[in-house]
Amino acid sequence: MVAGKNPAETGVAGEVQQDRFVGGQDLTRWDTTPGRLLASVVKRISSLLGSHAALVLTLAVGAALAVTLASVFAQVYESVVEADGVAGLDHPVLDGAKTLRSPTLNLLITAYTDVGGTIGMPVLALAVMVLLAWRRKSLTPVILMLVAGLGSLLMTIAGKELVGRTRPDLADAVPPYEYSASFPSGHSLNSVVIAGIVAYLIILRLKSARALTAAGAAVFAATMGLSRVYLGHHWLTDVLGAWALGAAWLSLVITAHRLYLTTRVHPA
Repeated sequence: MVAGKNPAETGVAGEVQQDRFVGGQDLTRWDTTPGRLLASVVKRISSLLGSHAALVLTLAVGAALAVTLASVFAQVYESVVEADGVAGLDHPVLDGAKTLRSPTLNLLITAYTDVGGTIGMPVLALAVMVLLAWRRKSLTPVILMLVAGLGSLLMTIAGKELVGRTRPDLADAVPPYEYSASFPSGHSLNSVVIAGIVAYLIILRLKSARALTAAGAAVFAATMGLSRVYLGHHWLTDVLGAWALGAAWLSLVITAHRLYLTTRVHPA
C-alpha cells in the first residue's frame, strides 16, 4: 500500500470509488442505445477475460479504428489541399510567423518544441505513467497511456505514408531541419493525446481545479502545435489535421476507459 493512502484510494477499489464520477456525472452510465449495447458487449468480454483484458481488447479495436480514421482523413485532407480550401491559409500564416522570429525566440521555441519530440514526449509520458501507476497501485494508467501513445504513433505514420506532403522550404524553416513528410504534425497529434490522457487521469481524482487542469492540457497542445508553424517545420493545416486526429483518438481512449469502469462497477 502507498504510504499514507487509504486502501479504498488505490487499486480496483480506488478506481470504482473515485474514478466513477466527474463533477457529478456517472461515467458508467450510458444514456444512448448504442452506448448501452457497447457496454453490454464489453461486459460479456470482461466476464470471460477479465476487466483489464477487456480494456486492452477495446483499445486494440479502437486503435484499428483510429488508423482507419487517419486513412480516411488523409483522403479528405488531400482533397482540401487540392481545392486550396483551408490550405489557402498555409502560406500567409507562415509568412506572418516569419515576421515574429528573432534569435532568442527561435532558441526558446526550439527548446520548447523538443519537449514534444521523439525523445522529450516519451520520457515525459513514461515519468507520469510510472508516477500515476505507483500512486494508484493500478495497471490502468499504464495500459491507457501506452496504448494511447502507440495509437498516436500509428496514426502519425499512416498519415505521413498516405499523404506524403512536403514540408515548407528549408529556407523558411528554423534549424535543425526535419525531412519526414509534413502531414500530420506528430508533435501536435502526440501532444493532444498524451496531455489529454494525463489530464483525464488527473481530473478523475480531483475535487476541484478540473477546468484548470483541462485548460492546462489544451494550452500545452495548442502551443506545441503552433510552435511547429512558427519554426516552419509544418504547415498550419498539418497542425489542424493533427489536432483533429488526436482529439478523435483521445475520445476513443476515454470511451474505452469508461467501458472498463462499467465492467468494474456493473459486472455482467
